Amino acid sequence: MASTPSIAVFASGRGSNLTALFAARDRGDLSLPIALVISNNSTAAALTLARARGVPTAHISAKTHDDPGEALVAALRAAAASVVVLAGYMKLLDPRVVRAFAGRIVNIHPAPLPRFGGPGMYGMRVHEAVIASGVSQTGPTVHLVDEHYDEGEALAFRPVSVAADDTASELAARVLEAEHDLLWRVLESRYGAGADLG
Repeated sequence: MASTPSIAVFASGRGSNLTALFAARDRGDLSLPIALVISNNSTAAALTLARARGVPTAHISAKTHDDPGEALVAALRAAAASVVVLAGYMKLLDPRVVRAFAGRIVNIHPAPLPRFGGPGMYGMRVHEAVIASGVSQTGPTVHLVDEHYDEGEALAFRPVSVAADDTASELAARVLEAEHDLLWRVLESRYGAGADLG
């Protein structure tokens, strides 16, 4: 274990939660440095964002590596990452990554779990399902990652009200704002300065 815990962020797209983590670092709210950003998508804006910050990046997918799972574990170990953060990562993690970082992989999901999770529940589909269900409250859930979609232990939830006339896009925007504030808080409280990673 590295003496100073650091995080590796996995992202498949624009990297809005990564941007929020960088902002928390800039404010001094997040003590964990970001050691590596990994994407399965070579054109992910998250990679561009990380490179602009001087953070090492890696594009690892079935197109780039014969054994992506092995490559992910190797990249994480080479970067001396202590914690893995899934921030809009659209792939199920290889079991070897889950085992190597057991209890130290977190994901942020844009709705309450387990009701609005599982295979296929991502992006606007989640918010559409929330609205269709008629619930009055939704919000992001930060949870530990295991070998199944959205089934790991929930660590934190931030409630967001659902208005009667909400569109999925309107709801998504409010939930995303809550995500950006919740994720760094969970990381800092669980893995930040002074935390015991075991």
